[in-house]
Amino acid sequence: MEPALAGPKRPQDRVELVAMKAHWHDSLSGPLGHHGHGISADEVALKVPVEGTDYCLQHGDVVIAAITSCTNTSNPSVMLAAGLVARNARARGLEVKPWVKTSLAPGSRVVTDYYRASGLDGDLSALGFNTVGYGCTTCIGNSGPLEPPIEAAIDAGHLVAASVLSGNRNFEGRIHQKVQASYLASPPLVVAYALAGTLDIDMASEPLGHDGEGKPVMLADIWPSDEEIGETIRLSITPEMFTERYASIMQEEKWDAIPVSASDLYPWEEDSTYIRLPTFFAGITPEITPITPIVAARCLLKLGDSITTDHISPAGAFPHSGSAGQYLVEHGVAPRDFNSFGSRRGNHEVMVRGTFANVRIRNLLAPGTEGGFTTHFPTGEVLSIYDAALQYGEDSTPLVVLAGSQYGTGSSRDWAAKGTLLLGVKAVIATSYERIHRSNLVGMGVLPLCFAEGEDADSLGLDGSEYFDLPIDDAVEPLQWLDITATAQNGRQTIFRAQIRLDTPVDVEYYRNGGILHTVIRKMALE
Repeated sequence: MEPALAGPKRPQDRVELVAMKAHWHDSLSGPLGHHGHGISADEVALKVPVEGTDYCLQHGDVVIAAITSCTNTSNPSVMLAAGLVARNARARGLEVKPWVKTSLAPGSRVVTDYYRASGLDGDLSALGFNTVGYGCTTCIGNSGPLEPPIEAAIDAGHLVAASVLSGNRNFEGRIHQKVQASYLASPPLVVAYALAGTLDIDMASEPLGHDGEGKPVMLADIWPSDEEIGETIRLSITPEMFTERYASIMQEEKWDAIPVSASDLYPWEEDSTYIRLPTFFAGITPEITPITPIVAARCLLKLGDSITTDHISPAGAFPHSGSAGQYLVEHGVAPRDFNSFGSRRGNHEVMVRGTFANVRIRNLLAPGTEGGFTTHFPTGEVLSIYDAALQYGEDSTPLVVLAGSQYGTGSSRDWAAKGTLLLGVKAVIATSYERIHRSNLVGMGVLPLCFAEGEDADSLGLDGSEYFDLPIDDAVEPLQWLDITATAQNGRQTIFRAQIRLDTPVDVEYYRNGGILHTVIRKMALE
């Protein structure tokens, strides 16, 4: 079994530790895509001074090192291994590099208990791994801001900054908006990379640093043995730690202090920026409206492969300059109080403005841009996705999305489908789908379709500027094929086949009702 990481943009892209340095160099200069960052040969060695310090930043410097995630931080072996790496590093006089933001977010307070029992909490804190909380942090984008001089240096040099975290997901734009290369690793490796401060290191042959006598310190010198980890577990963890912590898990003073009042209906607060009455049921009728063709639809986005639910509906922090940020500013919320998309998901106004607003999404309808932009074809303007959708909505123009393979991979986030619906998207035509996202689209009344085998938008000559006619009707059946007509600006028509991904009769029922929510409401009304 070999130590490994995963990255820089997807959790399925495993990299063995011994190959990390070579992988990083290939990734940095590789074509922009799932693995590459597209940095030219004359820029790979760029150094940018950090204001107010005596050091520079380079591509691959680790600016975030986080022991986080509810899953692997529940594993005592790797958590204690991280503490032992910290202890051994301190004994050799090593320190975390000054540009690295460190944090520790255990999945349980029991971790804090056994860290204290073992004395490893002091070693971790001495290296900057202080406990920031016991919930979702860096793994879901709640990493907090970097120091302003660090962010300024990243911006000045257009640097590919890095993060190493013991989390579950590292999709583009998720960990931090200034970080382009994110790697998943075990907690002890997180500590090691914090000490190294860079991805540009071969940990088998290059030192993490030097001790007080100037001697090199290798990873192998501070890595704990299995026996050392086992002995630490034996001496510091007891069953009583778990039973005592979880005996009162349902009692929390701050939670219990929240005032509540009984009511048949939730009392929506009009001025709330966190929880608002959504519009999903606006205009719902007791009777089901027959399915009609989607006519003269315009393309809102043309996307490539492996578009994740983080691309579609980011969960982390967001800037005041975007549509979601501007909405909150207009409602009296200061940027420091924005919180994150994940925390604002009870407000559909914020979430729809954040749909397709990931800073790393690349929409081929807005070439040369990165982020949530598109071309509004009636005017030729490049607008935010939200503003373009608004203008299309004013003209009652239905919208479609063109995509490649593995559309909707990643977290099974409901807002990736909800936001798509609220933007006015009626259909997504992709090469293939992630299973849960396809189901979620159906559940929100958005029609998923697949190109025929061996075909995609590019092979069909579709650039996304066309009008799309989808002749679906009330007689639709599971996995039916449609002949879709794409009409170009010059009148040239391309007719291609696509399979409706309503895979079952239940899917058809949901779609006919306008989604699972409408289906449930209508059934409740009949009871």
